[in-house]
Amino acid sequence: MSNWLELFVHWTAGFGLNYNFLLDAYQRGSMLDGALTTLLLCAFTIVGSLLVGVLLAAMLTSGKAYLATPARIFIEVTRNTPTLVQLYCAFLVLNMLLTQAVGAANPLTPFAWVVIVISLHKGAFHAEALRAGIEAVPSVTMEAASSLAFSSRQLLWNVQLPLALRFALPSLINNLIDLVKMTAVASAIAVGDITYAAIMIWTQSDNVLELMILILSFFGLLSFVVNCVGRALETRLRMPGYGH
Repeated sequence: MSNWLELFVHWTAGFGLNYNFLLDAYQRGSMLDGALTTLLLCAFTIVGSLLVGVLLAAMLTSGKAYLATPARIFIEVTRNTPTLVQLYCAFLVLNMLLTQAVGAANPLTPFAWVVIVISLHKGAFHAEALRAGIEAVPSVTMEAASSLAFSSRQLLWNVQLPLALRFALPSLINNLIDLVKMTAVASAIAVGDITYAAIMIWTQSDNVLELMILILSFFGLLSFVVNCVGRALETRLRMPGYGH
C-alpha cells in the first residue's frame, strides 16, 4: 500500500501537485475516517430522505386536508430555504434548547443533526416526485384495484406507491445525487466528514488545490455510483410497453 502511495505522490509531483500528506499516517487516517463518515452520512440520509418522502407523498395524496395542508406547508418552507441555514437553525437553536431541557442526556450528536436535516430537506423533493408518480397512475388501474375491494390504504401501498416509484425513479435518483453532494455541509458544524478532514489538513499546509481535487474526485465517484445504481434500477423496474 505504501509503495503505491509513494508512486502516486511521486507521479503527481511531476504535475506540480503536493500529495505528501498521504504519506503521513495521521493525516492519511484522518482522510480515510472522513471518507467513511461521508459514506455513513450518505447511507443514513438516503434511507431517511426516502422514508420522509414516502410519508409526505402519502399525506399530500390522502385527500384529507388535515394531512395534506401541513405536508404542503412543510414542503414549501423546506424547499425554499437553504440547507445550510436549516442546519444552523437546527444545531444552534433546536439543539441548544434540547440540551437546556435534558442536559448532558441530549442524544442528538452533530452527525445525527446532519442526518435529520438533510433527510427532511431532500424528503420534501422526493415527496413531490412521488406525488407526481402517484397522480400518473392510470385511472383504469385504480378502478381495477377498487373493484377488488381494496381500501384506500391498500390502494396506496399495494398499487399507487409501487407504480409511482417506477414513474418517479429518474427524479428520485437525481435528488439522491444532489443529496450525496449535500452531505458536505456537515463540515459546517464540525462533523468529521471528508470535507472537514481536508479543511483541517490544509490549514496546516499549503495544499488546498490538491485537497480540492481529491474531494471533487471523491464526490464525483460517489455520485457516479449512485447514478449507475439508479440506471440499473430503472432498467430492472421498467414496465414493458410503458414510455416507448
